[in-house]
Amino acid sequence: MAKKPGTNPKGEFVFFDVVYEDGSQRSNRRVPAELLGGLDKDEPARGFLMEQDREIAEKSGRPPLKIETLVRTGAKKK
Repeated sequence: MAKKPGTNPKGEFVFFDVVYEDGSQRSNRRVPAELLGGLDKDEPARGFLMEQDREIAEKSGRPPLKIETLVRTGAKKK
């Protein structure tokens, strides 16, 4: 059954744009917000996304790609 609009808590996930070593990009990759912050800031997101990529690679039979850059979706470039 579908949820009513507005029942999903905001800020549950943080979205990232990921660029891989071959130049391909995946946008809006979701990472639980509870993993982020503190002294490591966004670095735990890299480990979380690498683990997801590894699981996807196992299922597809292809080797996982190395993450080149990781930026929050909508973040301004310096």
